Amino acid sequence: MNFIQQAYKGKVAVWKYLIPVIGFFGIMLLNYAAIVILDLDVDEMMRKQIESSGANRVLFENLIVFVVFLIGLLFWVKYVHQQSLTSLTTSRDCIDWKRVLFSFGLWGMVTIFMTVAAYYSTPEDFVWNLHWDKFLILALIGILMIPLQTSFEEYFFRGYLMQGLGVLVKNRWFPLLFTSIVFGTMHFANPEVEKLGPIIMVYYIGTGLFLGIITLMDEGLELALGFHAANNLITALLVTTDWTVFQTDSILLDISEPSAGVDILIPVLVIFPILLYVFARKYGWSNWREKLTGKIEKPLVIEEI
Repeated sequence: MNFIQQAYKGKVAVWKYLIPVIGFFGIMLLNYAAIVILDLDVDEMMRKQIESSGANRVLFENLIVFVVFLIGLLFWVKYVHQQSLTSLTTSRDCIDWKRVLFSFGLWGMVTIFMTVAAYYSTPEDFVWNLHWDKFLILALIGILMIPLQTSFEEYFFRGYLMQGLGVLVKNRWFPLLFTSIVFGTMHFANPEVEKLGPIIMVYYIGTGLFLGIITLMDEGLELALGFHAANNLITALLVTTDWTVFQTDSILLDISEPSAGVDILIPVLVIFPILLYVFARKYGWSNWREKLTGKIEKPLVIEEI
């Protein structure tokens, strides 16, 4: 059974998928509507929160929401869908943690390299921001909670939605495109979009597409889980700005004037294809067309969970 077919190991029903989906997107829409209707200055609100409570506490409060979402999603899958965590994660007999760690390590090293390169090429754009008392608390919060935040997004978009849509529409291409576009669109309310302009959405949607491709090609979430955790955690520890969604007591503070150009497209057009090549070589991926666009059929025999 392939990754999307794992949904058949649980109780598949449209209403069971609709309730969490409507609930999550409803909360996101209400939050965005409140910002627009009340004409709230999110940047100013964030600045005042950090001044009052500190960046670490604000980060913790933002992350705890996703921890609750993750617990709720896994509870729903286990007791309503009666589907195991393993089958929501992978088509393999058990979760391959070596894949998670390889992806985490690979993207973590790339992120560190790019940050160091940016620092030494334009040192005037950065100031040293390391305060050990605050940084150690940040590291503790980040290591414990950021992987849970990113795991919720992966389990919801590339796991729950991917599988649910796949068994509904009976193909792979629609869940891949839909989850990628929606994943990117969910970042539209981030302050980065206002600062950098709509072009940043190419990066967000492109990242969603990349994560969807490695999930379908590898028949599991492990590589996406590792990549996403490394992306958010390493960035939170290394560098921050006063206008991004994550404002942390990181090692470096980027004080450059925010702008977006062709560099936004480099990860999507250059780095992600290289990573796909690395993963494909390491894990022996083949039959790309079938795995990314093929049909989904209900298995004649459904294995026991």
